[in-house]
Amino acid sequence: MLWRNNIQLLIHRLQHFSKDTSGVGAVEFALIVPVLLLLYLGAFELTLGLNVASRATSSAGAIADIVASKDGNFNKAFLATMPDVAAAIFAPKPTTGFAMKITGIQVDQSLNAKVAWSWAQDGSKPYSVGSAATMPSGMAAASSSFVHVEFSIPYKLITYVPGLNASLSIITISRDFYYRQRTSETVSCSDC
Repeated sequence: MLWRNNIQLLIHRLQHFSKDTSGVGAVEFALIVPVLLLLYLGAFELTLGLNVASRATSSAGAIADIVASKDGNFNKAFLATMPDVAAAIFAPKPTTGFAMKITGIQVDQSLNAKVAWSWAQDGSKPYSVGSAATMPSGMAAASSSFVHVEFSIPYKLITYVPGLNASLSIITISRDFYYRQRTSETVSCSDC
């Protein structure tokens, strides 16, 4: 008889527990918060990454535009000022670790593109003069000159999860721009 009362009491409590909804909100909150937090942090990280990508695009485009619109001949000293252009576009964010290559491309009558000169921000020549250059399809025009800017910058993820592979915390954002020389027949660098 005692065990029968205990079973009836247990059944009564289980029925009461199944009808009690006072903790449902807390349980739903505990289940949904991690998902919403991941969505929020992902959107935040994506926004910051897109901002850096946009600034990298603007930097590459502005540098290519400045060099392509430069009248006549220029030199390494002029090209050495181009990192300042990138720094101004990225301000107030730092541009540490970026890499930049500026290349003059000459296209002949047969639409063969060759490197006329090249310069990197460390003062080196990334491409040898006379080597074949690649151009986007349909862009090359006979007997013309182009400026090609390659700009890349590392982006460190802010919401990176510790314990994962460290190489996943840094993404390199790269941009290329080609501009046709506008003020003269060729774009030339006297000491590149």
